[in-house]
Amino acid sequence: MSSSIDTGTVPDATSTTEGLRKLYYVRFGFAVIWAGLLALTASTLNPASIVLLVIYPLFDVAAAVIDLRSSGAARPRVPLYINMALSLVAAIGLAVAVTSGIPDVLRVWGVWAITAGVVQLIVAILRYRLGGQWAMILSGGISTLAGTSFILQAGGENASVTAIAGYATLGGVFFLISAIRLQRRAAKAN
Repeated sequence: MSSSIDTGTVPDATSTTEGLRKLYYVRFGFAVIWAGLLALTASTLNPASIVLLVIYPLFDVAAAVIDLRSSGAARPRVPLYINMALSLVAAIGLAVAVTSGIPDVLRVWGVWAITAGVVQLIVAILRYRLGGQWAMILSGGISTLAGTSFILQAGGENASVTAIAGYATLGGVFFLISAIRLQRRAAKAN
């Protein structure tokens, strides 16, 4: 059985980009709200910040599931499955890491940011012909750098999860940019 990844074709680009655009808008809204809440609670690991830290990768799993279900064969399936697995492992890892402290949280988040960034980069390259993906390519690359930064921060004396809020906000902005670009491309096509 051949998929769009194998053949390089996109069966229904209009419905594919519409679903992707809506998902990107939702991901932007979630990221900004989540980042604001984390910034308010991130001074220590407390019940609110712990819940927020674990919810973020779980939301990423849900978004990948929606992406997969709404796209059919038009989307790169294997990288989406990998993303779901990485995000689920990250949520579990964060739930464990919070018991050890902020440095371990930063290490887990950093590894997740690096691996998820690589997957995001691959998916965006595979989707490039849909349009609006340059921001996702940039976001994937920046995620790998940010992940490295989180791991390095974990070794410092003033380790804090506050920087994660900025990371999520930037990621949300990239989703917004991609959604707007997809919307403009769809308007030009009509």
